[in-house]
Amino acid sequence: MFRPSIIAVSLCFAIFPCPQGKAQVTIDAAKITCDQYVGMKITDYRYIALWLSGYFNGKRDNTLVDPQKLAADEEKLYQYCLGKPDVLVFKAAGDLFGKDK
Repeated sequence: MFRPSIIAVSLCFAIFPCPQGKAQVTIDAAKITCDQYVGMKITDYRYIALWLSGYFNGKRDNTLVDPQKLAADEEKLYQYCLGKPDVLVFKAAGDLFGKDK
């Protein structure tokens, strides 16, 4: 014969299923090609452009954010990548906005 506590626990598991774990995804920005960037095959290209802006500004110890310059740089990178789909986007951004720019 079942005890009431076993039935209660079984009922709880039936009504409140355990949450599923979500996989974390990491992206190596140095391996993203311009084709993947422009085609948004990894993620929205604006997120990548924002990250690249932070990376290169950090290399220059620049803590200022200029939204208009960010938008212009994003457009430059997008146009550059349209013409060169096999280039790594990290290299393209370095060429356009690297340390000496």
